[in-house]
Amino acid sequence: MGGSALSTPSADVSVCVYCASGPVSQHYLDLAAEVGRKIAKRGWTLVSGGGKVSMMGEIARAARADGGRTIGVIPRALVDLEVGDTDSDELLVVDTMRERKGLMDAHANAFLTLPGGIGTCEELFEIWTARYLGMHSKPVVLLDPDGHFTGLLDWLTSLVETGFASQRSLDLLTVTSDVDEALDALAG
Repeated sequence: MGGSALSTPSADVSVCVYCASGPVSQHYLDLAAEVGRKIAKRGWTLVSGGGKVSMMGEIARAARADGGRTIGVIPRALVDLEVGDTDSDELLVVDTMRERKGLMDAHANAFLTLPGGIGTCEELFEIWTARYLGMHSKPVVLLDPDGHFTGLLDWLTSLVETGFASQRSLDLLTVTSDVDEALDALAG
């Protein structure tokens, strides 16, 4: 963890961001807004889960407010619950969560994880595992400004000690507490 990611060209970067879609404190909404603004300022495209709520909605709103392009990918069931980000520049509606993740992956050339719960962790682990298995070479970055993931990261380190994970696998995940460092790692 903390290893450098393979380079991705700075131009035409599309960043898929995984983050909370449920109720969180204002601190996390502010973090999402900062990330969204800074993605837009770099001229990048934001790819998200297509929701208009919580951190997911906040990052997209902030990116658009600063002129950024947003692509949302959302299952039809969530659109029917009226949580779809209909202000997205492009809102792709799919039938299943698996289709959602596949389209998010296909539209992105870098991946950033912000604080979140089990769904966010599942998305991180899937894209990180695919990187480890050589299925892609896109940067995978974890932004953890306040220790949200400390317990998880400690556990992952212990997996190396017990032989259940390799140090190489951990080195493919860049971990930082700084927004600008995270975005720099995504750009390569």
